[in-house]
Parts: sequence; structure tokens; C-alpha cells
Amino acid sequence: MFEGCTALVQAPELRATSLGESCYSSMFKGCTALEHAPALPSLYINRSCYAQMFSGCTSLVQAPELPATTLNDECYAAMFSGCTSLVQAPELPTVELKYRCYKQMFNGCTSLTTTPGLPATTLVEECYNEMFQRCTSLVQAPSLPATTLAQYCYSYMFNGCTSLTQAPSLPATTLAQGCYTEMFMNCTSLVQAPELPATTLAPYCYVEMFSGCSNLNHVKAVFTDISAEGCLNSWLYNVSPTGTFIKSKDATWTN
Repeated sequence: MFEGCTALVQAPELRATSLGESCYSSMFKGCTALEHAPALPSLYINRSCYAQMFSGCTSLVQAPELPATTLNDECYAAMFSGCTSLVQAPELPTVELKYRCYKQMFNGCTSLTTTPGLPATTLVEECYNEMFQRCTSLVQAPSLPATTLAQYCYSYMFNGCTSLTQAPSLPATTLAQGCYTEMFMNCTSLVQAPELPATTLAPYCYVEMFSGCSNLNHVKAVFTDISAEGCLNSWLYNVSPTGTFIKSKDATWTN
């Protein structure tokens, strides 16, 4: 509706409380002069309803509250992608996630320093995929309490977060295909990896997980079964050449 309106400084009021599929998708995409988002009061949101809504709004400094507690597939996908002036993310209160619901939500938000809480304990496919990718000002990641994972749920989540110094705990002991693929890739300020408690790996679960983390020098991983296809592909590629690696006394594989 207003996509590419680079001179737009004030958005209209959006009063709807029940949304249809893709209804606000790309609505203000590329509105580079827009600083404040309109209120979004809806408690019922549909598939892709807010997808890319403010993508590329490089002047946006204040995100709207997002009160919905029931989500839908891809509802917030890339909603604030490329909002390079956004410092604080809105709260995300829901614990029941949907397919790709937060995919790329803050991708490329290079000024973002405050993240929302992510309280869900059961994940769905690609729910957090690329969520904070290239958030280069982010120092501390949010807590990730989930113990039930899904395919590619955390893939690329913090990829390219070059200021990240503290990674979240990862308590899950049962993994899913590709669950941590490139999760911390190129996090060049990260020194210590979160402990990895799973003993049996899943296909592609740790692919390039810490690849390019050039200062990473402490890893503890207790897995003993590495038979899953591609599970360790380049997972520690280009980390610090010296440091501490702790593995299970029962492990038969070599570093």
C-alpha cells in the first residue's frame, strides 16, 4: 500500500482487531523516513499478516507493541528486517509458536541491543530461523529454554552477530535435523560456546554452528554418537587454533 514511499513520515491509524491473510504484508516496506510505527492492537493475526511490514524502514526507532498471544504461520516474518535504527525489540509474549513465525524478524537490525524474551519450550520448524542474523550491535542473546526442538528451528539465528559475547544455554538433549545449523556462524566476539548436552546427534544438527567464530576457545560437547549424516560438517571451522575442548569420557571419536 505504501511500499517504497520514501518521504512518508507518519503512518495512518490501523484499528483492526482481527486480521486476514497477508493483510499488512509489505505495507510500509522501504519507507525510509518513517520513524514511528502505528499501533497494532489486533489479538488475532493471520498467516503472513505482518510479513515484511516495516522491512527496510531504516529510520524506524520505535516498534509497535505486539499483544497477540496466538500466532499463525510466517505472521512476523521479516517484519523489521533491515530496520537499522531500531534499538529495542517489542516483547513477544506467546509460548505457542507457528511455522516460520519469527523468521528473519530482526534480520539486519544493526543497532539492535535489546531483544525480546523467548519463553517457548516447544519449537516448530524454522520458527527462529535468521531471527537476529547480522544484528551486529547485539552483545547478549535472549534465553532459549526450549527442550523440544524442530527442524532448522535455530538455524542462522545469530549468524553474523559480530558483537555477541554471551551465548544462551541450550538445554535440549534430543536434537532435530538442522536445528543449530549456522546458529552462531561468524560471531567473532564469542569466546565460549554454550554447553551441548545431547549425546546423540541428528542429521546436519551442528553444521557450521560456530564456523568463523575466530575467538572461540572453549567448547564442551558430550555427544558419543556422531553417525547422523552431516552432523558435524565444518562445525568448528576457523575457530581459535588454541583453547579447551571437553568431550565425554565415553566418546570414541577424535577431534
